[in-house]
Amino acid sequence: MSDASQELQNEVAGLIAAALNLDIRPDEIEPDAPLYGDGLGLDSIDILEVALVVSKRFGFQLRSDNADNAHIFSSLASLTRHIAANRTK
Repeated sequence: MSDASQELQNEVAGLIAAALNLDIRPDEIEPDAPLYGDGLGLDSIDILEVALVVSKRFGFQLRSDNADNAHIFSSLASLTRHIAANRTK
């Protein structure tokens, strides 16, 4: 992973932790662990919150009706790759 990719992943982890008031540090979020269920334990409301802060921060809309959402939000690494490919700021 490049330094820029790692930096973006760290920023996204920080956004998730801050938006959801998680009791863990951003660097404790495993990049490949599931965001839903057994991994980070997020639910659909949490994912909506994450989508909102990501949209505001990176300038593109994460839509709830996107068929790829299950993949996009499958892990921190997957979400970071999606942001890197679609960000406008």
